[in-house]
Amino acid sequence: MAKRKHSPEWMLARVNEYLSGRGSYESIATANGIGAKTLHRWVTKYLSLGPLVFQETKGNKRYTKGFKLMCVEAYIKGEGSLEELAARYNISWGCVLMEWVKKYNANMELKDYDPKREVYMAEARRKTSIEERIEIANYCIEHGLDYKGTASVYDVSYSQVYSWVRKYKEAGEGGLVDRRGKHKTDDEVDELERLRRENRRLKRQLEERDMAVELLKKVKEFEGM
Repeated sequence: MAKRKHSPEWMLARVNEYLSGRGSYESIATANGIGAKTLHRWVTKYLSLGPLVFQETKGNKRYTKGFKLMCVEAYIKGEGSLEELAARYNISWGCVLMEWVKKYNANMELKDYDPKREVYMAEARRKTSIEERIEIANYCIEHGLDYKGTASVYDVSYSQVYSWVRKYKEAGEGGLVDRRGKHKTDDEVDELERLRRENRRLKRQLEERDMAVELLKKVKEFEGM
């Protein structure tokens, strides 16, 4: 779970600034180095759920199938925007609700989400386009490298998200192009290219070993909760 930048007390103080009429969303947000939309979301959450909504909880949020369906139906009925409904129902982000809406409109089943160790250890869940991989990598980076949360939002595996973010940081959007089946074999290239490939393979092996160690740490953290 991504570490929150601001304490509950600090967030509540900004909400009280707005509610007491000491400034607009824009002026208070600018003065405190946050986004106006972020402050608006905090105020909406506070008015809907009270000050305890800002208290941090351990682990990722759990969403039942019935809860997801209720939120999706509220959006379809026009009861609020994605961000407004996310704040009202204490969903982490509006884009999470958008993914539920997309699945609902595509006649895909909305399943219970109860984060467990399988999120880390799961194999690749589905094929993705280059556009999706770019979106997923950006989402993960923007949300504090929350690989597990990103995997649950986009219905992909932890290892996929980890790999895409690493490639995106190293090579940009071009690093996320699926080049399988589109390159020459080792026998078809010169000695220099073969050495380069061997170097890349060794580097990947080291990275995969480091990732495996990180995954085991995460599993132990989960089991110790």
